[in-house]
Amino acid sequence: MIRQFRAVCAGLFLALFLAAPLVAQGDATPNVEVWENVATRAEAVVDEGTGTDEVLENLRKRIADFRSEFDAARGVNAERIATLRQQITALTPAPEGENADPEAPEVAKTREDLTQQLNALLAPVQIAERDYARADGLIREIDQIIRDRQTEKLLSSTPSPLNPVHWAPAFRELDQSFAAIWIDRGAVGNQQQMDELRSNLPLVVFTTILGLLLLFRGRRWALMIVNSLRRHKARGLGIWRFIVSLLRIFLPLGGVFLLVIAARKTGYLGVRSTEVIGLLPLIGVLTLGFRWVSERVFSRDDEEALLLLPEDQRRKARFYVSGITLVMIVSIVTSKVLSFDTPSAATRAVVGFPFAFLISVALFRIGQILRSYTDAQDDAEDPDLPTRSSTHARFVRSLGLGAIAVALLSPVLFAFGYQDLADAILGPYVTTLVILGLVMALQRFSADVYGAITGQGIAARDALMPVFFGLVLLLCAMPALALIWGARVADLTEIWTAFARGFAVGDTRISPTNLLTFAIIFAIGYLITRLLQGTLRSNVLPKTQIDIGGQNALLSGLGYVGIFLAALAAITGAGIDLSSLAIVAGALSVGIGFGLQNIVSNFVSGIILLIERPISEGDWIEVGGKSGYVRDISVRSTRIETFDRTDVIVPNADLVSGTVTNFTRGNTVGRVLVPVGVAYGTDTKKVDAILREIAEAQPMVLANPAPNVLFLNFGADALEFEIRAFLRDVNWMMNVKSDINHAIAARFAEENIEVPFAQRDIWLRNPEALRPGPVVSPPTTETTDNLTVEKMDNLTPEHTENDVPEGTESTA
Repeated sequence: MIRQFRAVCAGLFLALFLAAPLVAQGDATPNVEVWENVATRAEAVVDEGTGTDEVLENLRKRIADFRSEFDAARGVNAERIATLRQQITALTPAPEGENADPEAPEVAKTREDLTQQLNALLAPVQIAERDYARADGLIREIDQIIRDRQTEKLLSSTPSPLNPVHWAPAFRELDQSFAAIWIDRGAVGNQQQMDELRSNLPLVVFTTILGLLLLFRGRRWALMIVNSLRRHKARGLGIWRFIVSLLRIFLPLGGVFLLVIAARKTGYLGVRSTEVIGLLPLIGVLTLGFRWVSERVFSRDDEEALLLLPEDQRRKARFYVSGITLVMIVSIVTSKVLSFDTPSAATRAVVGFPFAFLISVALFRIGQILRSYTDAQDDAEDPDLPTRSSTHARFVRSLGLGAIAVALLSPVLFAFGYQDLADAILGPYVTTLVILGLVMALQRFSADVYGAITGQGIAARDALMPVFFGLVLLLCAMPALALIWGARVADLTEIWTAFARGFAVGDTRISPTNLLTFAIIFAIGYLITRLLQGTLRSNVLPKTQIDIGGQNALLSGLGYVGIFLAALAAITGAGIDLSSLAIVAGALSVGIGFGLQNIVSNFVSGIILLIERPISEGDWIEVGGKSGYVRDISVRSTRIETFDRTDVIVPNADLVSGTVTNFTRGNTVGRVLVPVGVAYGTDTKKVDAILREIAEAQPMVLANPAPNVLFLNFGADALEFEIRAFLRDVNWMMNVKSDINHAIAARFAEENIEVPFAQRDIWLRNPEALRPGPVVSPPTTETTDNLTVEKMDNLTPEHTENDVPEGTESTA
């Protein structure tokens, strides 16, 4: 556990300063002689394979320093070398062959001078390239040796702790180790101890009293601060709760440090006692840290709990975390005491197995609690649908499943003698859960801070920005997690060195500096584009005569041009040369063109629509049998809102290549047609006058051109007329048509003008077949009575029942 705690500290330190340069690079040339000695020694150690891990790590560190110097030397005079190469290329090539024309002496002399200068500048660069490759190869060989040793150690077996033969020797060694602490304390003379205690007594008394106060009263003082803030209804109470919860750690931890100082100043501690007392700060961090994380994740307060489990399960989870913490503390102290006397492998296994078993039991119970976590909510629209869980809930349940698997596997491995492998998965998994809990707590704190700044309050916890904060915190925790699971600091520095060195794109190497420069320039260009669009939309375009569709087209075109120019400026400013990718891009463009031809066609059509503007936002159009208002025109498609309030997405290519009817293009004047039918025998001139009067009385109907009434046809059921009138706004067509129909119905009722309707008479041939009577035997010939029902569609209202032939029944 000590090693894991140090790994966590190192990982956190590395995460905080990861962006800083790892090696200070100066202008001094690497010392070739020293490098040659170091490289020769490293090659000998690697070939022998007998060096300890400490020796290999020291050699690796020195070689890594030299590699950084060589890497810097590879870029010396890069601009001057590029200029010389351009000058040589600008000269005509040297003549070749016997029949070639002789070259001018001045040109040949110039080329020779430039070539000599280039070779002189390239010599140290080429040497640096050679030494860099040698150093990089040595580092890879050393890393491979260390990794092989780690793997071999994990897979090596030790005596089984379940073998009773090893129990008595193990308990005897453990008893001797603890007894040696008391013996070591008595090695110091009493008079010397008294003199040291007398001289440091004021400091010892003061630090002891203050340490005890902070240790036993610090948490209560922090709780009093929270209650005071709650009574005064302080703004951002979640932030203050988080800060006060940190005080509940730091105050008791400060008390532990003061007690350690007081104990060391008494002079009564021996060497071993001092080493054991030195573990108190680590124990304090472990105890208070684990407890703080458990109280944040499984808080008693439902509002503050990061995992909203039932209260009894949260209480059990806090209990099991406290149990794991206590067992780990005892394990750390016991391991430290045993390490003074170099215990045997059997003793280490026998002593360590009970601690591993108890931690596994508690971890198993925590895994079961995490497996039961869910934040699923029933679908409010359809309660019959199955409940859905968020990604967060599934991730928590996955952690619970992993905890159960580790808790079951670790004791088994330990029992079979694979102690190192069991320790390599049990302790790191527990620490991983704690670090992830810490990330959740910090994310909640960042959400509360964001809510206090924006005024959203608790609602900000469900916003998008806290998710981004959580991702950043998780990335910062990745180095610590890697160290916990066995990675070395050298592995992380190697990854960062490769990242800082960048990656090659053609002849250009893109580094994080290039990417940062690109992001900054593009962000500035994008911001300027948006500000210009906002200024035009708010202050300039409303004062012009451009319609709303033209304004939107202008703003959209400006946005596309601004983003393109921002990307171009960012690429140029970052120094990214993509000319070497032209051939590859040309080859890929053919395949991409075939695969994305529809998208490209729609994109080009969208640009044409924005430039020519055959349709604009707000126009009433009909395309492909769909009619409605244009609500949005993008570069790929156009959104049409139909009259039943549904959205139809039409590809722009259909609008450019197909037939589109625009009812409101240029103006809103449009014609309405109202068909009318009257009964035969009605005075047609009277009907014409009435319809013309009704049309002219409508306020939406234009006087010029005047509405017209046409006698169209002698229909099957009626005399057919039609009103044709132009409206000021065609969008009101249906309303005007409805008003005209209401007026026609009222006037026709006043003038006793009949609006005919189709009438149907049913003629039954041989109706006696439907009347009840005696059963008649069928004739010998194959003849049957026929029942014929005919529809007489074209009968006028003048037809009466007297016109029906005898023996039939009539219905209307």
